Amino acid sequence: MSEEKDRVPNGLRTWFVIHFVADVLFAIPLLFFPQALLNLFGWGTYDPIMSRLVGAALMGIGVESLLGRNANIETFQGMLNLKVIWASSALFAIGAGIAEGAASIAWAFLGIFFVFWCVWVYYRLKIR
Repeated sequence: MSEEKDRVPNGLRTWFVIHFVADVLFAIPLLFFPQALLNLFGWGTYDPIMSRLVGAALMGIGVESLLGRNANIETFQGMLNLKVIWASSALFAIGAGIAEGAASIAWAFLGIFFVFWCVWVYYRLKIR
C-alpha cells in the first residue's frame, strides 16, 4: 500500500460505506416507488421526475462512495469536495422547503444532511 493511500483515515473510509448504505436506502424507492415513499413520509403531492432525479443523484453519489472507498488521497479530496457541495446545497434546499411549509419529516432530512455535512467538512479539512 502506498504511503499516500495510508494518509486517508480509516474512519473516512467507513463513513463512505455508511454514506453508500444511507443513499441507496433512499435512492432505490425514490427511483422506483416515489409516490409510495413520499406518502409514507407525509408528502401529499410529489413530482415524479424531480423525486426520481433526487433518487438518481443519491444513487450516483452513494455508489461512488462505495466504489471509491479504497482510493488515494487525491481522489478522496475530490470526492469530499463533491460531498460538501452536495450536502451544502441539500441543506439550503431543505431549509428553504421548511420555510415554505414542507412536511415535518423534512426536519429529519435536514438533520441527516447536517450530520453528513459535518463529517465531510471535518475530513476535508483534515486531509488538506
